[in-house]
Amino acid sequence: MVQLPFINNLEDVELVLPISLRMHADARYTGKGITIAFLDSGFYPHPDLTQPNNRIAYFADARDETVRENIGFSIPHLSSWHGTMTSCVCAGNGFMSIYRYAGLAPDARVVLVKTGNLKDNRIHERDISRALRWVLDNAHRFDVRIINISLGGDHLCGAKLTALDELVEEAVARGMVVVCAAGNSGTRRILSPASAPSAITVGGLNDHNSLDRSRWEMYHSNYGRGGYGAAKPEVIAPAQWIAAPMLPRTKVHNEAQFLWRIERATDAELAQILRTKEARRRISAETMSKPFHEIRRIVRQRMNDQKFIHPHYQHVDGTSFAAAIVSSVVAQMLEANPSLTPAQVKAILIETAEPLADAPLERQGAGVVHAGAAVAAALKSRRRTLGAQGRKKAEHYAQGLAVVQESESLLHRGRKA
Repeated sequence: MVQLPFINNLEDVELVLPISLRMHADARYTGKGITIAFLDSGFYPHPDLTQPNNRIAYFADARDETVRENIGFSIPHLSSWHGTMTSCVCAGNGFMSIYRYAGLAPDARVVLVKTGNLKDNRIHERDISRALRWVLDNAHRFDVRIINISLGGDHLCGAKLTALDELVEEAVARGMVVVCAAGNSGTRRILSPASAPSAITVGGLNDHNSLDRSRWEMYHSNYGRGGYGAAKPEVIAPAQWIAAPMLPRTKVHNEAQFLWRIERATDAELAQILRTKEARRRISAETMSKPFHEIRRIVRQRMNDQKFIHPHYQHVDGTSFAAAIVSSVVAQMLEANPSLTPAQVKAILIETAEPLADAPLERQGAGVVHAGAAVAAALKSRRRTLGAQGRKKAEHYAQGLAVVQESESLLHRGRKA
């Protein structure tokens, strides 16, 4: 058996653990019936979102005041890697990994909104606002329940909310859960939209690709005070060792394909590969002259350096992906209990989170999101609601029955008179 790239210092782990295991997720819930909108630098219709069923409800390019819809989506622009990864970490079904690297909401529909501008490569706060306004204007059209924003604006929130924060507050008031990334600099600095009081702001956990809690520690995510003094983040989630699909047909993806061919090749096959033009282009003459076992060692080291864990996947890090994971948990919660309000969703995530030992409260908020416990609490809340509704219906029925019986009694006495 060929040893796979070694990406962890645990001797019994060779692959990045699926996020469902790390989040203790309830496999019965997959985000079915829930639509999630993503604001990001770009997207691609990756097979993890389109196969075997296309779950992309819409693509909008909001980089200009005139938003273009479903145009230029199928070209793998370099700017599209980040949004492709965040959307697939959340709602991908792992199709290209034979479903190993699926997100927690593989049945959710997605609305993908390309964010930025046509003048420079930076994404400014006004750009995020423009994209978010498009989502708000079209939320009813696609029944958007969750908005994931793995982007940061330009401004710290002071005594007043920023214009972007106000848009987030509007979205939440209209019944949408807004999940934002806290940022990755590890400083006491929260930018809009993560500073919006009603947003669920997500910091990062480094679980070292392990289920052993004694090895868990904080990721270098941001923290601090948001609008109206709200403590941020509210919760944390895995932000390192996250399996995500590479943008197809790019330089990185093409290299991964080549290196994995070598990794899986027999010696006879390796000899043939090394005679190709591609091998001469990608591998130095010095390396080519070495014995096969040494070439394999060098190739494996390159795969580790590039974080290649599969011909189509890398492991990635950042609170962008922690936010995407929390959005997928929210999708599961809303599938389990569609009547939950954004405030109830946030309260459940906070109540069921597990504090991280030895980590400052201001950095971790309530602690690590526990997907299974959050969904269980959502179900429990639904049963309480249904129970209350059932009692209310029973009371109404009893009252109605009493009125009918009283009417019949009066009618009977009238006839008798």
